[in-house]
Amino acid sequence: MSVGTLWRAARGAAPPGHLDAAGCNVPSDRVLDAVMAQLRLERQRGGYAAVPDLTTAKSALAELVGAGPEDVAFLESGTAAMAALLGGWRLAPGSSVGYTRSEYGSTLMLLRRLAEQRDWKLVELPVDDDGRLDAAGVRAGLDLMVLSHIGSHRGVVQPAAEIGARCRAAGIPLVLDVCQSLGHVEVRGAGASAYVGTSRKWLAGPRGVGFLIVPDLTPAMDAAAPTLGGHLWSEPSPVPLPGAVRYESSEGAIAARVGLGVAVLEQHALGPSLLQAALADLGRTARGLLDGAGGWRVAEPLDEPSALVTLRPPPTDTAEHAAARAAEASLLVSVVPTSRAPLDLREPVLRVSPPPGTPLETLHTLARVLAS
Repeated sequence: MSVGTLWRAARGAAPPGHLDAAGCNVPSDRVLDAVMAQLRLERQRGGYAAVPDLTTAKSALAELVGAGPEDVAFLESGTAAMAALLGGWRLAPGSSVGYTRSEYGSTLMLLRRLAEQRDWKLVELPVDDDGRLDAAGVRAGLDLMVLSHIGSHRGVVQPAAEIGARCRAAGIPLVLDVCQSLGHVEVRGAGASAYVGTSRKWLAGPRGVGFLIVPDLTPAMDAAAPTLGGHLWSEPSPVPLPGAVRYESSEGAIAARVGLGVAVLEQHALGPSLLQAALADLGRTARGLLDGAGGWRVAEPLDEPSALVTLRPPPTDTAEHAAARAAEASLLVSVVPTSRAPLDLREPVLRVSPPPGTPLETLHTLARVLAS
């Protein structure tokens, strides 16, 4: 059986016409069962007595980027993970932090606030018309670089391996946002100092779980707020525990973290490279069918190897109206507001992100909706 067929067979129920994997994907039956089992255990034993060993979950997640379980910390969301990481990074006043205009809105707000508070200098790196950064544009002299592997508003895959190699050669720590890429495209080989991700998108885990994977911890890196779960009390200041646990929030949705571990193990069982190939093929198929329908135009190159597809409206339509028509046809798509990429997005776009195994007829139906 194909990867798509196996992926769909693992889910006894899903929203009709689900085309929003980039927003909130469909967990499998096993993931749902694992979450419910952990919640039942907490009710029977008490929450703290039922704390599970998440080492296997962390190992499986770390393996997707070529790291180890000690490099993983669980938090509540990708945004919380980015704030914990950057908020605790001790860069000297005057340090230069590179970013692109395609960066996610929450991260841009965080960077600007930290720059104002700590006298960091933000350096916008040039991108091409598709929002893609040329690795040759990575400038020596940066003290840190933040990059979204795939943006929320456009399915362009940044050349993370080349950018990572350039950063390592120049001694620049790279923070790679993999919220839209882990479980979707290849991330191994990027060689980032830290990866920021979330459960609910292409990994198809539960909501309420984000994570950090930090293979290259340095003395300058610590959590924005120390906790007793990740630090030792010491005078005059707390001492972080070894590994990424220093970033971890010990009080969280533990059952959801268990569910994420099951979801990642399912990814490994299906084969990450096979999943990536299936999703790339779905994305190309979707772009071929949707580009031009009703005057809508695909925003990224038609052969981009991702399944995150964004569409710009014609003068006679809007993303909001198209999403409403899609809902009437039992199709779930999303509208990306300009706030997701405020420096790059000029008007809301329609985002279509089919999960593995999406029937071709579902995409044909959406093309008819757009043309109506």
